Amino acid sequence: MNDRFSMEGRVAVITGGGTGIGRASALVLAERGADIVLAGRRVEPLKSTQSEIEALGRRAIAVPTDVTAAEQCQAVVDATLAEFGRLDVLLNNAGGGATKPLMKWTDEEWHQVLDLNLSSAWYLSRAAAKPMIEQGKGAIVNISSGASLLAMPQAPVYGAAKAGLNNLTGSMAAAWTRKGLRVNCIACGAVRTPGLEADAQRQGFDIDMIGQTNASGRIAEPDEIGYGVLFFASDASSYCSGQTLYMHGGPGPAGI
Repeated sequence: MNDRFSMEGRVAVITGGGTGIGRASALVLAERGADIVLAGRRVEPLKSTQSEIEALGRRAIAVPTDVTAAEQCQAVVDATLAEFGRLDVLLNNAGGGATKPLMKWTDEEWHQVLDLNLSSAWYLSRAAAKPMIEQGKGAIVNISSGASLLAMPQAPVYGAAKAGLNNLTGSMAAAWTRKGLRVNCIACGAVRTPGLEADAQRQGFDIDMIGQTNASGRIAEPDEIGYGVLFFASDASSYCSGQTLYMHGGPGPAGI
């Protein structure tokens, strides 16, 4: 039987690939045969994930990248083509943001969070789309957040950026699906990542309590989101484009 989840012979670029969802997704795709390009600002986590991928018998390179800079996003794509000769999957995973009352946000912080969560996907997707369209096939997966679908007074900029990413997913799918390039999005609920754990420590709350609000009664582990990425990156989702999948453990008692 043809394995539609196989990633054999494919190359994936993953931003924020050193930790959390990016690292987990890189390992999930590598386990199924993909070679991986890891992009992010911090070299040490990228190198650590690279070693894990190579231990699985797959090739990997780490490309230090500031995804808020358009020229560095293009450089990641160029490095991928130089090393592997092709690009099949782009995972726009890099992101993040602070939490504080709406009126305490500065204009500079507004632009920083928008650039990290939205502009980065714009820069990388357009750069990656060119070789994907030329080869007639490709998949872009964007990592969004439940904050894009809810009112988040403590995270208004992050929520706005991720809502923009959901919409951009649909627009890119409408432009590129007929050319062989599918674009989809995953809006995550709370995930056990270093970023969430650090935020919880700063604010003095237990991250596991967040999970009590959904039907599963827990937060997600990074590899659970990684399997959603595998679905959208592989031929298992060949008839799916322009979609935002909300992975949040199921509606809680309030129906959210």
